[in-house]
Amino acid sequence: MTDQGDPLARIADALERLAPPARESIDWLASPAYVFGRDRVRAVDRLDAPSLDLLRGIDEQKERVVTNVMRLAQGHAAHDMLLWGSRGMGKSALLRSSVLSAQKEHCGAIALVQVAQEALPDLTDLFGVLGSQDRRFLVFLDDLGFEDVDGSGPRQLRSWLEGGVEARPGNVRLAVTSNRRAIVARHQSEQDDPVNPRDAVDDKLALADRFGMSIGFHNCAQDDYLDIIGAYANEHGLEWDRADALEWSRRRGGRSGRVAWQYVVELAGRAGRTL
Repeated sequence: MTDQGDPLARIADALERLAPPARESIDWLASPAYVFGRDRVRAVDRLDAPSLDLLRGIDEQKERVVTNVMRLAQGHAAHDMLLWGSRGMGKSALLRSSVLSAQKEHCGAIALVQVAQEALPDLTDLFGVLGSQDRRFLVFLDDLGFEDVDGSGPRQLRSWLEGGVEARPGNVRLAVTSNRRAIVARHQSEQDDPVNPRDAVDDKLALADRFGMSIGFHNCAQDDYLDIIGAYANEHGLEWDRADALEWSRRRGGRSGRVAWQYVVELAGRAGRTL
Protein backbone atom coordinates (compact mmCIF):
# COMPACT_ATOMS: atom_id res chain seq x y z
CA MET A 1 0.00 0.00 0.00
CA THR A 2 1.27 3.48 -0.79
CA ASP A 3 2.37 5.55 2.20
CA GLN A 4 -0.45 8.10 2.48
CA GLY A 5 1.74 10.28 4.69
CA ASP A 6 4.07 11.00 1.80
CA PRO A 7 2.89 14.07 -0.20
CA LEU A 8 4.51 12.75 -3.37
CA ALA A 9 2.74 9.42 -2.92
CA ARG A 10 -0.60 11.18 -2.51
CA ILE A 11 0.01 13.18 -5.69
CA ALA A 12 0.96 9.99 -7.56
CA ASP A 13 -2.21 8.27 -6.36
CA ALA A 14 -4.33 11.23 -7.44
CA LEU A 15 -2.76 11.31 -10.89
CA GLU A 16 -3.28 7.56 -11.28
CA ARG A 17 -6.97 7.97 -10.48
CA LEU A 18 -7.30 10.82 -12.99
CA ALA A 19 -5.48 8.97 -15.76
CA PRO A 20 -7.69 7.19 -18.31
CA PRO A 21 -7.72 3.41 -18.05
CA ALA A 22 -5.21 1.56 -20.18
CA ARG A 23 -6.59 0.17 -23.42
CA GLU A 24 -7.15 -3.55 -23.17
CA SER A 25 -5.12 -5.98 -25.26
CA ILE A 26 -6.70 -6.60 -28.67
CA ASP A 27 -6.10 -9.31 -31.24
CA TRP A 28 -5.78 -7.23 -34.40
CA LEU A 29 -5.93 -10.33 -36.62
CA ALA A 30 -9.19 -11.82 -35.37
CA SER A 31 -12.03 -9.40 -36.13
CA PRO A 32 -13.38 -7.72 -39.27
CA ALA A 33 -13.58 -4.28 -37.64
CA TYR A 34 -12.53 -2.30 -34.59
CA VAL A 35 -13.58 0.92 -32.85
CA PHE A 36 -10.74 3.05 -31.47
CA GLY A 37 -11.76 5.59 -28.82
CA ARG A 38 -9.90 7.93 -26.53
CA ASP A 39 -9.85 5.52 -23.59
CA ARG A 40 -10.48 2.10 -25.11
CA VAL A 41 -10.47 0.00 -28.24
CA ARG A 42 -12.93 -2.78 -28.91
CA ALA A 43 -13.30 -5.46 -31.54
CA VAL A 44 -16.45 -5.64 -33.66
CA ASP A 45 -17.43 -9.22 -34.38
CA ARG A 46 -19.63 -8.41 -37.37
CA LEU A 47 -19.15 -5.64 -39.92
CA ASP A 48 -22.61 -4.31 -40.72
CA ALA A 49 -22.78 -3.06 -44.30
CA PRO A 50 -25.22 -3.24 -47.21
CA SER A 51 -24.41 -5.23 -50.31
CA LEU A 52 -22.56 -3.19 -52.91
CA ASP A 53 -25.37 -3.94 -55.37
CA LEU A 54 -27.78 -2.00 -53.15
CA LEU A 55 -25.75 1.20 -53.29
CA ARG A 56 -27.34 3.01 -56.25
CA GLY A 57 -26.81 6.43 -57.78
CA ILE A 58 -23.09 6.49 -56.92
CA ASP A 59 -21.71 4.12 -59.56
CA GLU A 60 -18.57 6.10 -60.40
CA GLN A 61 -17.74 6.71 -56.74
CA LYS A 62 -18.37 3.06 -55.94
CA GLU A 63 -16.04 1.79 -58.64
CA ARG A 64 -13.17 3.99 -57.46
CA VAL A 65 -13.54 3.18 -53.77
CA VAL A 66 -14.01 -0.57 -54.28
CA THR A 67 -10.95 -0.75 -56.55
CA ASN A 68 -8.78 1.17 -54.09
CA VAL A 69 -9.86 -0.89 -51.07
CA MET A 70 -9.25 -4.11 -53.01
CA ARG A 71 -5.72 -2.96 -53.85
CA LEU A 72 -5.06 -2.34 -50.16
CA ALA A 73 -6.40 -5.78 -49.25
CA GLN A 74 -4.09 -7.35 -51.83
CA GLY A 75 -1.07 -5.53 -50.43
CA HIS A 76 -0.74 -3.32 -53.51
CA ALA A 77 -0.22 0.44 -53.64
CA ALA A 78 -3.40 2.21 -52.54
CA HIS A 79 -4.50 5.78 -51.86
CA ASP A 80 -5.69 7.58 -48.78
CA MET A 81 -9.28 8.62 -49.53
CA LEU A 82 -11.41 11.67 -48.83
CA LEU A 83 -15.12 11.16 -49.46
CA TRP A 84 -16.86 14.51 -49.28
CA GLY A 85 -20.18 16.08 -50.15
CA SER A 86 -23.89 15.80 -49.56
CA ARG A 87 -25.19 14.22 -46.37
CA GLY A 88 -26.81 10.82 -46.53
CA MET A 89 -25.44 9.81 -49.93
CA GLY A 90 -23.68 6.65 -48.77
CA LYS A 91 -20.12 7.75 -48.07
CA SER A 92 -19.73 5.75 -44.86
CA ALA A 93 -21.84 2.83 -46.10
CA LEU A 94 -19.69 2.58 -49.24
CA LEU A 95 -16.50 2.33 -47.20
CA ARG A 96 -17.93 -0.38 -44.96
CA SER A 97 -19.34 -2.32 -47.91
CA SER A 98 -16.06 -2.10 -49.81
CA VAL A 99 -14.09 -3.48 -46.87
CA LEU A 100 -16.64 -6.27 -46.35
CA SER A 101 -16.42 -7.21 -50.02
CA ALA A 102 -12.61 -7.27 -49.88
CA GLN A 103 -12.70 -9.41 -46.74
CA LYS A 104 -14.87 -11.99 -48.45
CA GLU A 105 -12.59 -12.16 -51.47
CA HIS A 106 -9.33 -12.19 -49.53
CA CYS A 107 -10.24 -14.08 -46.35
CA GLY A 108 -9.99 -11.25 -43.85
CA ALA A 109 -6.74 -9.78 -45.19
CA ILE A 110 -8.05 -6.29 -44.38
CA ALA A 111 -9.86 -4.81 -41.38
CA LEU A 112 -11.72 -1.55 -40.82
CA VAL A 113 -10.72 0.58 -37.81
CA GLN A 114 -13.12 3.42 -37.04
CA VAL A 115 -11.55 6.20 -34.99
CA ALA A 116 -13.58 8.60 -32.88
CA GLN A 117 -12.68 12.24 -33.49
CA GLU A 118 -11.76 12.77 -29.84
CA ALA A 119 -9.16 10.00 -30.24
CA LEU A 120 -7.27 11.80 -33.04
CA PRO A 121 -4.41 12.79 -30.70
CA ASP A 122 -3.78 9.06 -30.15
CA LEU A 123 -3.79 8.11 -33.81
CA THR A 124 0.00 7.98 -34.00
CA ASP A 125 -0.01 5.36 -31.23
CA LEU A 126 -2.56 3.36 -33.19
CA PHE A 127 -0.34 3.50 -36.27
CA GLY A 128 2.53 2.11 -34.22
CA VAL A 129 0.43 -0.89 -33.21
CA LEU A 130 -1.09 -1.54 -36.63
CA GLY A 131 2.24 -1.24 -38.40
CA SER A 132 3.52 -4.34 -36.60
CA GLN A 133 0.57 -6.51 -37.68
CA ASP A 134 0.58 -8.92 -40.63
CA ARG A 135 -2.64 -7.47 -41.99
CA ARG A 136 -3.86 -4.42 -43.88
CA PHE A 137 -6.05 -1.78 -42.23
CA LEU A 138 -8.33 0.98 -43.45
CA VAL A 139 -8.47 3.58 -40.69
CA PHE A 140 -11.81 5.35 -40.96
CA LEU A 141 -12.54 8.88 -39.69
CA ASP A 142 -16.25 9.52 -40.12
CA ASP A 143 -17.79 12.97 -40.55
CA LEU A 144 -14.50 14.73 -39.87
CA GLY A 145 -14.39 18.50 -39.61
CA PHE A 146 -12.10 21.06 -37.99
CA GLU A 147 -13.10 24.49 -36.73
CA ASP A 148 -11.02 27.60 -37.32
CA VAL A 149 -9.73 27.56 -33.74
CA ASP A 150 -8.35 24.03 -34.19
CA GLY A 151 -4.89 24.46 -35.64
CA SER A 152 -3.31 21.22 -34.43
CA GLY A 153 -5.88 18.84 -35.98
CA PRO A 154 -5.26 19.85 -39.62
CA ARG A 155 -1.50 19.90 -39.05
CA GLN A 156 -1.57 16.38 -37.63
CA LEU A 157 -3.65 15.15 -40.54
CA ARG A 158 -1.16 16.64 -43.01
CA SER A 159 1.70 14.92 -41.19
CA TRP A 160 -0.05 11.55 -41.26
CA LEU A 161 -0.69 11.88 -44.99
CA GLU A 162 2.60 13.37 -46.13
CA GLY A 163 5.04 10.75 -44.90
CA GLY A 164 6.47 12.61 -41.90
CA VAL A 165 7.82 10.89 -38.81
CA GLU A 166 4.21 10.30 -37.61
CA ALA A 167 2.90 9.05 -40.96
CA ARG A 168 0.75 5.96 -41.16
CA PRO A 169 2.67 2.75 -41.97
CA GLY A 170 2.61 1.02 -45.33
CA ASN A 171 -0.11 -1.47 -44.39
CA VAL A 172 -2.48 1.32 -43.29
CA ARG A 173 -4.47 3.83 -45.31
CA LEU A 174 -6.77 6.60 -44.14
CA ALA A 175 -10.35 7.05 -45.29
CA VAL A 176 -12.09 10.26 -44.23
CA THR A 177 -15.69 11.30 -44.80
CA SER A 178 -16.66 14.95 -44.53
CA ASN A 179 -19.48 17.20 -45.61
CA ARG A 180 -16.89 19.77 -46.69
CA ARG A 181 -14.28 19.18 -49.34
CA ALA A 182 -11.82 21.40 -47.46
CA ILE A 183 -12.58 19.58 -44.16
CA VAL A 184 -11.83 22.90 -42.41
CA ALA A 185 -14.63 25.46 -42.20
CA ARG A 186 -14.52 28.27 -44.79
CA HIS A 187 -16.14 31.68 -44.59
CA GLN A 188 -17.20 34.28 -47.13
CA SER A 189 -14.76 36.77 -45.59
CA GLU A 190 -11.89 34.68 -46.94
CA GLN A 191 -13.06 35.48 -50.46
CA ASP A 192 -13.22 39.22 -49.68
CA ASP A 193 -9.77 39.68 -48.19
CA PRO A 194 -8.11 42.38 -50.36
CA VAL A 195 -4.61 41.07 -49.54
CA ASN A 196 -3.89 37.72 -51.22
CA PRO A 197 -7.58 36.75 -51.22
CA ARG A 198 -6.87 33.19 -52.35
CA ASP A 199 -4.21 32.35 -49.77
CA ALA A 200 -6.51 31.35 -46.91
CA VAL A 201 -8.79 29.36 -49.19
CA ASP A 202 -5.93 27.60 -50.94
CA ASP A 203 -4.30 26.68 -47.63
CA LYS A 204 -7.45 24.95 -46.46
CA LEU A 205 -8.03 23.18 -49.76
CA ALA A 206 -4.41 22.03 -49.64
CA LEU A 207 -5.35 19.69 -46.82
CA ALA A 208 -7.81 17.91 -49.10
CA ASP A 209 -5.17 17.75 -51.80
CA ARG A 210 -3.00 15.54 -49.56
CA PHE A 211 -5.38 12.65 -50.20
CA GLY A 212 -4.49 10.59 -53.23
CA MET A 213 -8.18 10.12 -53.93
CA SER A 214 -10.80 12.82 -53.36
CA ILE A 215 -14.33 11.81 -54.33
CA GLY A 216 -17.38 14.06 -54.31
CA PHE A 217 -20.93 12.92 -53.51
CA HIS A 218 -23.76 15.11 -54.73
CA ASN A 219 -27.47 15.53 -54.19
CA CYS A 220 -29.67 12.62 -55.20
CA ALA A 221 -31.71 12.89 -58.41
CA GLN A 222 -35.31 11.73 -58.25
CA ASP A 223 -34.70 8.68 -60.45
CA ASP A 224 -31.72 7.64 -58.31
CA TYR A 225 -33.76 8.07 -55.14
CA LEU A 226 -36.50 5.82 -56.51
CA ASP A 227 -33.92 3.32 -57.76
CA ILE A 228 -32.42 3.06 -54.28
CA ILE A 229 -35.84 2.42 -52.77
CA GLY A 230 -36.64 -0.18 -55.42
CA ALA A 231 -33.40 -2.05 -54.75
CA TYR A 232 -33.91 -2.18 -50.99
CA ALA A 233 -37.62 -3.00 -51.28
CA ASN A 234 -36.89 -5.85 -53.67
CA GLU A 235 -34.13 -7.16 -51.39
CA HIS A 236 -36.51 -7.31 -48.44
CA GLY A 237 -39.67 -8.29 -50.30
CA LEU A 238 -41.55 -5.07 -49.59
CA GLU A 239 -44.29 -3.47 -51.67
CA TRP A 240 -43.96 0.25 -52.33
CA ASP A 241 -45.62 3.07 -54.23
CA ARG A 242 -43.81 5.72 -56.26
CA ALA A 243 -46.13 8.57 -55.25
CA ASP A 244 -45.88 7.60 -51.60
CA ALA A 245 -42.08 7.46 -51.82
CA LEU A 246 -41.93 10.94 -53.34
CA GLU A 247 -44.28 12.30 -50.72
CA TRP A 248 -41.99 10.83 -48.05
CA SER A 249 -39.02 12.72 -49.51
CA ARG A 250 -41.00 15.96 -49.60
CA ARG A 251 -41.91 15.60 -45.96
CA ARG A 252 -38.26 14.88 -45.14
CA GLY A 253 -37.13 17.96 -47.04
CA GLY A 254 -34.96 16.29 -49.65
CA ARG A 255 -33.81 13.13 -51.41
CA SER A 256 -30.80 11.04 -50.44
CA GLY A 257 -29.80 7.45 -49.90
CA ARG A 258 -30.44 7.93 -46.19
CA VAL A 259 -33.96 9.24 -46.78
CA ALA A 260 -34.60 6.32 -49.14
CA TRP A 261 -33.50 3.83 -46.48
CA GLN A 262 -35.67 5.55 -43.88
CA TYR A 263 -38.63 5.10 -46.22
CA VAL A 264 -37.81 1.39 -46.53
CA VAL A 265 -37.75 1.15 -42.73
CA GLU A 266 -41.18 2.79 -42.73
CA LEU A 267 -42.43 0.24 -45.26
CA ALA A 268 -41.18 -2.62 -43.13
CA GLY A 269 -42.83 -1.14 -40.07
CA ARG A 270 -46.16 -0.79 -41.88
CA ALA A 271 -45.93 -4.41 -42.97
CA GLY A 272 -45.07 -5.63 -39.48
CA ARG A 273 -41.64 -6.75 -40.60
CA THR A 274 -38.11 -6.43 -39.25
CA LEU A 275 -35.03 -5.56 -41.27
